Amino acid sequence: MKFSGLIILLMLFSCSFLYPQLKDSVDGWYPGSEVALNVSQISFSNWSQGGENSLTWAFITTNTLGFKSGTWIKNTNLKLSYGRTKIDGQESRTNDNELFIETVVSKNIGWVIDPFFSNNIRTPIATGYNYKDSITKIVGFFDPGYVTQSLGFTYGGLSGFKFRTGVAVQEIFTNRFRVYTDDKTTPETEAFKYETGLESVAEADYNIAENLNIKSNLRLFSRFEQMDVWDVRWDNIITAKITEYINVNFNFLLLHDIKQTRRTQLKEALQLGIFYRLL
Repeated sequence: MKFSGLIILLMLFSCSFLYPQLKDSVDGWYPGSEVALNVSQISFSNWSQGGENSLTWAFITTNTLGFKSGTWIKNTNLKLSYGRTKIDGQESRTNDNELFIETVVSKNIGWVIDPFFSNNIRTPIATGYNYKDSITKIVGFFDPGYVTQSLGFTYGGLSGFKFRTGVAVQEIFTNRFRVYTDDKTTPETEAFKYETGLESVAEADYNIAENLNIKSNLRLFSRFEQMDVWDVRWDNIITAKITEYINVNFNFLLLHDIKQTRRTQLKEALQLGIFYRLL
């Protein structure tokens, strides 16, 4: 995606939410864990107006583990989401399939900006399919798998503002699905790709109201040899709490990665489900 006003707008929107910073806390561990099971079901019996039985479920868990010792801060985030849809007369199909884990280590040096090092891993959890024309396998566990290391500075000049940017190294691993790593300028079909560039990440976890929460994560990555093209991943989850254990979730995910497709990918999901905060 070309670097334009749209990307800047997304970045500013995602960075605008405020939440407490770990750097202002006392030394120690800060764990957090949430799980949600969302289900959508419709069933017909002797129904003359048409329709098909269907069942959709999705499991999402978000986990955080922060640690502060003096001027050193370490944060680890884990998100796992998986779901299936079953329509009468058809085999069940995958509707969500992702594992994301990231660790960020930073040092408070007393400036507005602090140095940091991060490492993140992104991969499908299970085999994924394209169902449009025919059922075709397109991804598998760590196929592709993305591993990214970044070194740079995080900005904390405003209370609750969380944004970082730095020089990044990205490795892409594949096995069967080498379209994500293949270099079309060579006769071989590569199973590994190594890229260097710039990475920026903005995160938010904000309570809009007492029973309404939004989590937002925006990641931008551009290669040094192609700085006018950016990979974009913007993941948003809005949770409205109805009761202590029942909530409504709206997930909006925007992807733009020309290695996958030149079209911008969008995913929306609105579901009612069971929610529980473990920690």
